[in-house]
Amino acid sequence: MALSDATIKKFIKNGLVSIDPFEESNLTPAGYDLRAAQEVVLNSGEQRLAATLERVELAPDLLGVLHLRSSFTREGLFASLAVVDPGFRGQLTVSLLNVGRKPLKIGCGEPFLQLTIIQLSEGVERSYSGKYQESFGVVESKRGLYDKNLSNKA
Repeated sequence: MALSDATIKKFIKNGLVSIDPFEESNLTPAGYDLRAAQEVVLNSGEQRLAATLERVELAPDLLGVLHLRSSFTREGLFASLAVVDPGFRGQLTVSLLNVGRKPLKIGCGEPFLQLTIIQLSEGVERSYSGKYQESFGVVESKRGLYDKNLSNKA
């Protein structure tokens, strides 16, 4: 079940969700609009990573799904968006690609993503504790660390 704006506010009050800094005006009927931590300018065909201004924390029975705001998709912006795992804590980094014909700008503090929070049927057996826990700012891929660990075991 996706959480409504009223339920998100209740879950924040009860400590099951944390969005910091929180702005009530960023609540949508079924989610929360996340803002850009810094200005992002993408030329046509350019890809780059961008971080959310907000730090997000989810309880072990909550899953976050990210969506690019439709105004940006109408301008040619595509995004690679992962789920926000139960138990995640930190800022979120997403990959953006401008396939439009003109440069595209996301202002610092401008809402560009929507977070939909889904309550799972029950809490997970193992909350997220991966390499992106406690992320701050734009975080590059840490996959290479995994590849090095594999080669050390061989």
